[in-house]
Amino acid sequence: MNKSLVVGTVLGAMAVTAGGAFAGYRILGGGSGAEVISSKALVKTIKTPRQECHDEQVTRTRTPKDSNRLAGTGIGAVVGGLLGHEVGGGSGKVLATVAGAAAGGYAGNKIEQKVQAGDTYTTTEQRCMTAYDTSEEPNGYEVTYLLNGKQHHVHMDHDPGKTIPVKDGQIVAGN
Repeated sequence: MNKSLVVGTVLGAMAVTAGGAFAGYRILGGGSGAEVISSKALVKTIKTPRQECHDEQVTRTRTPKDSNRLAGTGIGAVVGGLLGHEVGGGSGKVLATVAGAAAGGYAGNKIEQKVQAGDTYTTTEQRCMTAYDTSEEPNGYEVTYLLNGKQHHVHMDHDPGKTIPVKDGQIVAGN
């Protein structure tokens, strides 16, 4: 007999035997599994807070030393009283002095108020706010599979491929 014919026959017999063993293994349940119908990757969104700061020019009004504006009122009353005293004559002189003092006091108060409001300074202040960076990270797979003619769902931490191993009629999701 030809040597290559013998080698070919032996190799063919081995291939047929291996194929039959593999098919028998699958039929007897060693390689059976639940058929995966769909596998959808899930992600979760992560929000990471961070501070975002910038410098900003701010105009402030100085705190007045005389918050009741007594100096302006007093000086205005004296000046108004002196002017009223010069205007009036006779018994009206007292009335003109009092009216001048009242008007001068009011005017002095308002003048000092305006001066105090205009006493400002500019400074730089840091303004901060919380901003969020978003990122996505894997969160497993939502898997739909067919087992014993019924459709089922399971959440898995990995993509199972085309089949999920089955043991004692239950899927083995940990593989």
